[in-house]
Amino acid sequence: MFLDNRQVAMDSVLEALADSIDYFQDNLERLRPSLRETLKPHYEARAKTMHKLQELAKRHLKLLPRDADVERDDYMWLWSRLKSFVGNESQVVIGELLEQERVLMQALATLYTHPLPNPLEPVVEQCWKDCRALIRELYLQQKPRRR
Repeated sequence: MFLDNRQVAMDSVLEALADSIDYFQDNLERLRPSLRETLKPHYEARAKTMHKLQELAKRHLKLLPRDADVERDDYMWLWSRLKSFVGNESQVVIGELLEQERVLMQALATLYTHPLPNPLEPVVEQCWKDCRALIRELYLQQKPRRR
């Protein structure tokens, strides 16, 4: 079955959300403890938002969940580890988390170019706001380390 443009856009958002959660969970031990505790609530909220979006997308857009891209995950993990040899591990992970947020913001922006069913609209808006809040937090955590 082929997806229409709106379904593709929603699928991209759901994939970006899942990727960002997976990346954070896979790299928890690489973060300094204070940073880990600061970021955990953001990703816990993101997981709840993702599940709600999945349910709404299934109900209103007839969109079924897909499997994650395991090869991409393996590549990202390896590339991040290589960068850690020449830099601060937490700072490398923060940079990668910021890249995940950039991908998510692009997917959300694309989704916003399509009409959405009313029940989806507030959840997508909350996702946008949460993404912006996480970006601010990541930059805040990155600043003291740049001096």
